[in-house]
Amino acid sequence: MGRHFEVRAAAMAATAKAKSAIYMRASKEIYAAAKKGVPDPEANLALRSAIEKYRKSCPRDVIDRAIEKAKGGDQVAYLEGRYEFFGPGGSLIIVDTLSDNVNRALTSVRTIVTRKGGKMGSVLYNFQMLAVIDFKGEESKLHEYEDNLILGDVDLDSVTYEDGEIEVTAAPTDLEKAKDVLKEMGITDFDSAEVTFIANEQVTLNDEDLAKFKGMLNDLNENEDVQNVYHNVANI
Repeated sequence: MGRHFEVRAAAMAATAKAKSAIYMRASKEIYAAAKKGVPDPEANLALRSAIEKYRKSCPRDVIDRAIEKAKGGDQVAYLEGRYEFFGPGGSLIIVDTLSDNVNRALTSVRTIVTRKGGKMGSVLYNFQMLAVIDFKGEESKLHEYEDNLILGDVDLDSVTYEDGEIEVTAAPTDLEKAKDVLKEMGITDFDSAEVTFIANEQVTLNDEDLAKFKGMLNDLNENEDVQNVYHNVANI
């Protein structure tokens, strides 16, 4: 499900450059969330979700510095962007940016994709937005998780098991509600918990197109303006 189709920060950490990109991404998103409300995760749901998203992929001091920066007089304006592309071999790509220069963000993202044979186009209708929660669990408890989530008034999409991992998908507005239900069941550590795009259908790329696609993802992941990348490639 979700964790198999999107580019996750933990998978990007092979190089120092990729790690630096993760830290920058976390810092900007946490700063922007803190600026939109109050710089307190207990009172700011967006900030709490941003911290949860990055807590396993970057050091705590990166998170704390971003919050402290938001408390100060700094007034950097980060603007969100969303760009859609057709990629190599029938792949579909959505790129979210968060930048203080939207023209630079668009130009750099479009250049990265087109150099690998992609082009801009409308692909969003091929994806659905869902809350996705991953945690370690037992397959025998699938029905128990499902029943409790439904009783907790969570608009549930699915509960699945694979290789020791439980994945819950639900309506994007019910992310925190689903987490609260699972916490009441004793789940205290989530491998991931976020709202993300899930492709309705997957594609499997041949070796040539897959090499192009991986190169494109690496370049996007290392770009300072890119926040999230979503795609429909199964064999990545």
